[in-house]
Order: sequence, then structure tokens, then C-alpha cells
Amino acid sequence: MPRQAGSSRPAQPLPIQEDAAVSLSARLFHCRLIVLIYNLMPSYAAQLAFPPFRGMTRKLILANLIVFFLVLAATAFHIEKGQWFFSFWPLDPQATLHGAWWQPITYSFIHPSFSGTFFELLSLWFLAGFLESERGGEWVATLYAASVLGSAATALLLYASGLHIYTLLTGCFGGIFGLLVAIGLLYGDTQFSLLLLVNIRARTLAILYGLLALATLFTGQRAYAFAQIGGALAGYLFIHFGPRRGFLFALSEIWYGMRNAWYRRKRRQAAKKFEVYMKKQGRTVHLTGAGEPIDENDKHRWN
Repeated sequence: MPRQAGSSRPAQPLPIQEDAAVSLSARLFHCRLIVLIYNLMPSYAAQLAFPPFRGMTRKLILANLIVFFLVLAATAFHIEKGQWFFSFWPLDPQATLHGAWWQPITYSFIHPSFSGTFFELLSLWFLAGFLESERGGEWVATLYAASVLGSAATALLLYASGLHIYTLLTGCFGGIFGLLVAIGLLYGDTQFSLLLLVNIRARTLAILYGLLALATLFTGQRAYAFAQIGGALAGYLFIHFGPRRGFLFALSEIWYGMRNAWYRRKRRQAAKKFEVYMKKQGRTVHLTGAGEPIDENDKHRWN
């Protein structure tokens, strides 16, 4: 839902309805994506079944659905407080740069149309389900969050650059593009059938959708195209420079490493105090850094 550059009006409650330009572009994108992704995973397609609905994939989809139906209820029953609350969830670059710090995350949970919600969440199910079965739920959640933030950062940079590209950003397409890039990079040699006619690699698929996003830059949906490219770029950077098991795992490793280092330091201090005490008692005792006694005949281990 684009807005005029320089507008200072607060974001209005989101009606659950179709925006002609946005919905048409979204439907075309997601229809192509569903067809190609379905052929990308032969183990699921051969069984005519969906990927497993579990773990982090289920949490992401349920969170999006809960917010969607809450917005729908607030709009249908004219609940003013609910409409006012959710009006601050889409990404308004002007509001975000003036203190609405939560919008770079919350915008991805707002879906202003039925068809957009259906296709986005179905795409998310296919992509996240496949990656979670291969890499784990925590890794998928971190990649998805990084891609969503990458899309938001792109929208904010466009607004701050003075290019007069201003829009109210909604939807999780940034995260979807990041997941698609991950499949293209990590499972690029996977062969699948393009419309049951041509075999194509996953890497080529990611490149094709990147080119489609670039082509969209020359249409009226430039802001969304830039945001899609931002999500894809964030996914690319995460794959190459992010922790292999996710940022949460890396942070936990750092935390436990710092905690264990502190415990080792305390044990060494206690060992030194004990050695001083025993020396005053006329006995010579040597302890390891872990506080274990050292045999006097094994002097090479003395601290």
C-alpha cells in the first residue's frame, strides 16, 4: 500500500482487502513460487504431500495466522483499540526513524489480503520446512529474522536516501526471499522439473527470481522490489558470514564460555590460597588450575 512521499499521517488500520496492484504482483510471484518449490522437493512431491508441519516452521506460520485473524476480527467488528494497536505494526519508515523501533519485525506479521496471506504462508511452509529438516529450527528462525530485518533496512535506507520511494511495508516476502537464496546456495545442485518440462537447478531458480525482482524495479512496485532484494541480500550474507548453527547457539556458546572462564579463574584463586595456607602449616602442596593435587614426582604439571 504505497503512500505519497513526505506524508506525515499516522498509519491507518489495515483493512483485509485486495489492493489491485500489490495483490496482482503478489499472486503472480507466489503462484510461480509454489509451482517451482513443489517440484524442488522430490521427496514430498513424489508422495503428493506437504513438508512436515512442525518445529519452528509451525511456530512461524501459527504466529502469522494468529496476527492475521486478530487484525481481521478488529476490522470486521470495528474494534477501535485493536485497529489502533495494529496500525503501528506495518513498517512506516518515517515512524521507525522517529522511535517506532519494533516495526522492522512486526511488519512481517501483517498481511492485508486473504490471497497474499495464503500464498506467503504456503511458500513459507515449503521453504522453511525443507530447510528445517536439513539445518534445524533455530538456524531457520535466525535466517528468517535476518532476511526480514534486511528487507526493513532496505526500506529505511530508501526513505533516508531521498529517492522519494516511500511505502507502508507489510508481509513476510523478505524472509521468503532469504530462505529461497539459502536453498539456492546450500542445495544449488538439486534438480527439479520446471513446469514438468525442463529440468533446472535450485541455484538457477534463485537467480531467476532475483532477476524478476530486478525487473520489478522498473514498475510501480519499486519499493517492494527493493525490499525483496534486501531480504535476499541479507540471506546471502547470513549464509556466508553467520554462525553455522544460528546466532542464538553462538550467543549461548559465548555465554557458557565466559561463565566457564570465570569458574576456572575462581578455582585457580582458591587453589593459590590453599597452597599459601598449607605452606604456613609447614606442608608443600601444589594444585592444578582445576584444584586437583599434583604428585611431587610429577613436577612438570606444577603451576
